[in-house]
Amino acid sequence: MIPEQSSASLELPEPTNLQKLRAVPWALAFHISNTFFIQFTFFGSVFVLFLDRLQLDKSQIGFVLALMPFFDLISLFLASVVQRIGYRRTFLTFWSLRTFFSAFLLLIPLAISRFGTGVVLVLVALIVIAFASSRSVAITAYNPWQHEYIPRLMWGKYSAAQSMFTSLAGVVAVTIAGYVVNLYSDLTGYMLLFGVALIFGLLSVWSAAHLPGGAPVSRQEQVEHPQGSPREALRDRRYLAYLIGAGLVALATVPLGAFVPLFMQDVVQISPGNVILLTTGTLVGGLFSGYLWGWAADRYGSRPVMLSGVAFTAILPLLWLLMPRLSPWSFPIAMGIALLRGALLNSWTIGSTRMLFAHVVPVDKKVPYLAVYTAWMGIASGASQIAGGRLLDLTAGLQGRLWIFEIDPYTVLFGLSMALAGLSALILSQVRLDSRVSLGEFAGLFVQGNPLMAMTSLIRYQMARDESATVSVTELLGRSGSPLTVDELLQALQDPRFYVRFEAIVSIARRPSDPRLQQALADVLRGNDPSLSVIAAWALGRIGDQAACEPLRQALASPYRSIRAHAARSLGSLEDPQAATLLLRLLSQEMDPGLRVAYASALGRLGAQEATPLLLDLLHNAGEPDSRLELSLALARLLGDENAFIHTWRQMENDPGTALSQALVNFRKKLGSHGVDAALLEQLNACLDEFSAQQLASGAVRLAGLIASLPLEHADPVARQMLVACQAQIQQTGDERREYLVLALEALNLGWHSPPPATVVGEGLL
Repeated sequence: MIPEQSSASLELPEPTNLQKLRAVPWALAFHISNTFFIQFTFFGSVFVLFLDRLQLDKSQIGFVLALMPFFDLISLFLASVVQRIGYRRTFLTFWSLRTFFSAFLLLIPLAISRFGTGVVLVLVALIVIAFASSRSVAITAYNPWQHEYIPRLMWGKYSAAQSMFTSLAGVVAVTIAGYVVNLYSDLTGYMLLFGVALIFGLLSVWSAAHLPGGAPVSRQEQVEHPQGSPREALRDRRYLAYLIGAGLVALATVPLGAFVPLFMQDVVQISPGNVILLTTGTLVGGLFSGYLWGWAADRYGSRPVMLSGVAFTAILPLLWLLMPRLSPWSFPIAMGIALLRGALLNSWTIGSTRMLFAHVVPVDKKVPYLAVYTAWMGIASGASQIAGGRLLDLTAGLQGRLWIFEIDPYTVLFGLSMALAGLSALILSQVRLDSRVSLGEFAGLFVQGNPLMAMTSLIRYQMARDESATVSVTELLGRSGSPLTVDELLQALQDPRFYVRFEAIVSIARRPSDPRLQQALADVLRGNDPSLSVIAAWALGRIGDQAACEPLRQALASPYRSIRAHAARSLGSLEDPQAATLLLRLLSQEMDPGLRVAYASALGRLGAQEATPLLLDLLHNAGEPDSRLELSLALARLLGDENAFIHTWRQMENDPGTALSQALVNFRKKLGSHGVDAALLEQLNACLDEFSAQQLASGAVRLAGLIASLPLEHADPVARQMLVACQAQIQQTGDERREYLVLALEALNLGWHSPPPATVVGEGLL
């Protein structure tokens, strides 16, 4: 339980970050209680259906709904006065009055029974005017106040949390409202909802009373620290572009929020209670997407998140135009669209709000900027509702079919909404602030790799409580292959726990290359922990990005042999052409056997044929079987085909004679029969018979003799050097050094060129 703050602490000119963080639960409680209030009264589909039940036409409904945003114009005239009185004091006073005026809704049935339906429009308008005027004064204070009590760097996360909690509260509120409205056939259900709304209105006032900041600013302080004027704010081109774009979005969306419930009731023929329940779908969609959009806005910037919302705004009316009418499937499909609407349009709310408060509005000029914003959005919202209602009345008789679209009074409204949203996207795309990714790049983040695994692992990463769990989740971050996990992997590289950092390096190696991850691995490679630097060197080679070549070449000068060895192998994997000369020089100077093998292996990968004599000398003196095999593979790579060597060597494990004989058969086919000396061919066949009979020792002797009899001028220079060395070693060791047998046969198969038919075979034999 958060203790109540003292009045003194609440009057601080600027709350501390600790006070702001402690106030977050109270801020969320304020929004939750206010959600119940607005869903039951003026801002939900309940109120639109209530006005329709009162038999107001659509122009009158649009007029009543427009009164509320139109009163936001008073922000322009009251901003400085509210600042002197204090944002907190002004807000609490007029927010309470807003709730008080809402109570007069309960008197409407009595007024109808006493004076008749002729007074309905006047009475409703008076109530809305009283409510809207007090609400607008409160909003004039609230916008700059929340600029104080919400930590600037967590706007995205705060907006996401607010969206999730208010969506959940809205689901409950709308479900209750739908049930209550369906329960009664008259105005009784609406009256019950209005009565409960008053309780939640008072709870919202009580919750807001616990928020810090909002202290009064004296006239002298206003003079000493002027915040500018609305006219000065309008000279800010970036701010002006934002206002125009946001206003167009309001023109595109506000009428839809007001009149889509009537579209569902009148055209699609969904019952009023179910129409209210459609709001549940929108809220559920927002509930499950709020965290995603808030997280994305904080990470990738407000702009791509905001523009995603505008794009979705342009698409959604098309779905309503295509949905079936008077069908058993109408309500399920409408609910599906509502879910999608809540999930997608949440991006506009979170992205645009974060951009406005965190970037567009200067902190030292928030009063005039937010006053102009509030007034402008009020004009746009109010005008859109009046225009929307009037448009629906003008197109009341529209009916027909165009291709796959049913034409009805709402078709023109939906079409204008799509056009305005498209125009808004063009304007808002010019507002470039905090984003390092474009809209296209942002969309691409969610289609690369496995985005579902990425999002799941991101949540699990934040919830991991011990080293073992964090290591497991870090592995998933890499396996997802998604760019969404890059920041978490970078964070894992800085984790104080060794095995988390170790797993982060391994996980990065499993995913596609990313410049930031590549640079982070290069930093680890240059670090002071050789156990991690070694893995970083391996990872840089495994990723395969040429940008790693320079730090890997620098790592060849490391004081640690293990780092030099892995850096060399990775340079070979990357086929860095600049590394061959450096590695050849290091190999000629190096005395450590392990490093010499690593350098030789890298030179083999690089195809550095000038290293052939050095590699043959290393192979001759190598003592360990593993080193011999790796050196043999390096030499085979110089011939141009490591796969053949690997294939033969694997066969040697189970059936060495057959493996060698098959390699020899391949050479006989290459040698051909035309013009080949009969004695040489007989010698080859004898060697083949020995290997086929698993007589490896005698077969090795015959292979050495065969190589000595061949005209080696028909072999490539590299193959010739290998054949000479192999022939000498086989003569000395027989079949004990089997790598020489395989290497000799690979040199014959890959480096031998048969002489033309006119050549006299037998001359120049060794």
